[in-house]
Amino acid sequence: MSEYIEVRWHARAGQGAVTAAKALAEAATTGGKFVQAFPEYGPERMGAPLRAYNRISDKPISIYCQVTNPNIVVVIDQTLLAGVDVTEGVAEDGVYIINTERTVDEIRKSLNLKNEKAKVYVVDATKISLETIGRPIPNTPILGAIAKVTNFVKIENIKNEIETTFGKKFGKKVVEANHLAIERAYKEVKGG
Repeated sequence: MSEYIEVRWHARAGQGAVTAAKALAEAATTGGKFVQAFPEYGPERMGAPLRAYNRISDKPISIYCQVTNPNIVVVIDQTLLAGVDVTEGVAEDGVYIINTERTVDEIRKSLNLKNEKAKVYVVDATKISLETIGRPIPNTPILGAIAKVTNFVKIENIKNEIETTFGKKFGKKVVEANHLAIERAYKEVKGG
C-alpha cells in the first residue's frame, strides 16, 4: 500500500455517506490500519450535495487536511454525476465505485474516462438496500462493494462494525438485513 489510501465520498445529505465513511474507518482500524474519517459540508439541508473523506494507512497519519487527490471515489447518488466533477484530482489509475443500475461502460463514458488505467465499478446499492433493508439506504451495501474491490478492508470487519454500530440501537433484525445488503453488494459489484 502506498503511504495513504485516500477515499472521497460523494452523496447527498441524509444518504449516510458520513456514517459509511466512519464505518469504513472503524472497520479498517479493526484490520490494523491507521485512519481518518471526516465530512465536508456547511449548513446544507437534507438532499444537498456533500463530500466525506477517509485517509487510511499502515503507519500513523500525520496530515490533517482535505483529501484533494483521492485514490478511490465513491458515489452514493448517481444524479451527482451530472453536476459534480467526481474525477477532480483523481490519478489516472484511480478507482471509481458508483451506486447505479448503469453499466461500467456507460459510467466510464459519462465520466469521460479515456484512460484504461482508471478502474470503474458499479453496483445497484439502492436496489439492494430496498430488497434487503426495505429502505433506500445505499450507504451500507456500498461498503460491501468497497471491500470487494479494495484490499485494505475485509468484509468481516465491515459486518462487525455494522453490528457494533447498529446492534443496540436497531436490533438484530436490522443488523442481519444490513449484513445481507453488504454481502449482496460484495457479490454483485461489477467492473475493473
